[in-house]
Amino acid sequence: MPAAAWWFDVLPLSMLAGVIGLDVVSFPQAMVSRPIVAATLGGAFVGAPVAGLVCGAALECLALEALPVGASQYPEWGSASVVAGAVAATGATAGALPLAGAFAVAVAIGIATAWIGGTTMVRHRQLIARFARPRLGQLAAGSRKTVVGLQLFGMTLDLVRAALLGAVMFVPGHLLATWVVGRWTVPEDLSRAIVVTCVAAVAAASVWKDFHAISGTRRLFLLSLTLGTVLVVLGV
Repeated sequence: MPAAAWWFDVLPLSMLAGVIGLDVVSFPQAMVSRPIVAATLGGAFVGAPVAGLVCGAALECLALEALPVGASQYPEWGSASVVAGAVAATGATAGALPLAGAFAVAVAIGIATAWIGGTTMVRHRQLIARFARPRLGQLAAGSRKTVVGLQLFGMTLDLVRAALLGAVMFVPGHLLATWVVGRWTVPEDLSRAIVVTCVAAVAAASVWKDFHAISGTRRLFLLSLTLGTVLVVLGV
């Protein structure tokens, strides 16, 4: 990403973060908000999809720990992954792996943005409840206009929330990644290995809990692991 041009990416990235953030809960819940998808799109928007994909795979391991249930607070990985994927692309070319410094910063920024995003989602729900409270009578009466209006208000607010979060977090994330890349001295392979080991440990702990809590998880895990290994060996 040219140093003079990255500012032009803020608006499209923020809009992408808004749409992806909307998918997390509001609409359409099509799984494009999963980190491995959202981060790849974020990287692609700034010209380095492979860097975004690698970052998304790392964040996907962390996201396995979170189980969105009801109104509980949990990390918002959708818009966070868009930001992280774009930050991971700092200094990378289209088909290249992310630079070690940018990769480390991107994962850290992704975690921070997901945590902040989870807090904003709670505030989002509170605003919707405040908006709906004076209209409880119309809702109880089955007013179509009131229901549609409440739905549109909630989705629009969610879109704006995620878009603003993406813009606010991408700018310092990119600046920090640029600064770190110029000063990073740890070997590239070792740096990536450290990050991957950390996120893999979190993923392993999550999967281990599922082995004991959900029937059939072990068989599905072994089947997926076997299939994935075959595909990697075959180079598919």
